[in-house]
Amino acid sequence: MQGKVVGAALFGLSLPLAAQADGFIDNWFAMASRSQAGQPHWITPLATVTPRLEQEFRSDYLHEHLPNDTSLDNYGNGKGLEIIPSENTEVLLNLPPYEQHGGASQENGFGDFSMLAKYRFLSANEEHGNYILTGFMGVSVPTGAPPNGGQAVTLTPTIAGGMGFGDFDFQSTLGIQLPADRVASVGRTISWNTALQYHLDHYFWPEMEVNYTHFIGGKNDNRTQVLLTPGIVLGKFVIKNRLGVVFGAGYQLAATTFKTYDNAVVATARMPF
Repeated sequence: MQGKVVGAALFGLSLPLAAQADGFIDNWFAMASRSQAGQPHWITPLATVTPRLEQEFRSDYLHEHLPNDTSLDNYGNGKGLEIIPSENTEVLLNLPPYEQHGGASQENGFGDFSMLAKYRFLSANEEHGNYILTGFMGVSVPTGAPPNGGQAVTLTPTIAGGMGFGDFDFQSTLGIQLPADRVASVGRTISWNTALQYHLDHYFWPEMEVNYTHFIGGKNDNRTQVLLTPGIVLGKFVIKNRLGVVFGAGYQLAATTFKTYDNAVVATARMPF
């Protein structure tokens, strides 16, 4: 009898708790929908981090050709969970990628864990101007062992923006990677990525990206690398309500003599929610 009373009491308590949880999730999704309604509805590029606020789980794959005539397979590519905790912010929790080397001299293993916070300064959807301006702050923690991981904690402040003109848009980011220590050996890196996209039909987003990197200090001091990334992103294919899937693929090739890698196949799979 006592057990039945306790069970009934626990069941009675669980009902308002479950209702509160459902209410929290519904309110969260409603807030995220309001936030995304006030920004352009472009698709996230293959390599350039979008200035838009997204809510999704993402995993990428890269197959790179390295200068020493070996290859590198990168599973995950430092992507993971993206959530919108408030109307003008986004937090990205990026899982360590797994790197598999084609050369026998390199050990396979996991890379570094990283996080990124976005704050959207201003935006307007397609009906009210079709533009956006956002600030990022990225943090990378050397959780992976070399050569798969870094040597120091790094901070990456970035400014990002974009503008749309009908079915055409461009999205661009400019940031600098700042190591917290071992500056002489790690060096600093300036990255400027720009994606040019065209919205074709309903699901097709062909694009061309330019990925510029300039090294200051470290083993590649005063060298510059430019990669060109033609590709296409497909989606969003809606599964139910906010839940959907997005796929994309592209090919990176070096446009400069100096290159840390070349001829890379890029693939992405995302589940926005």
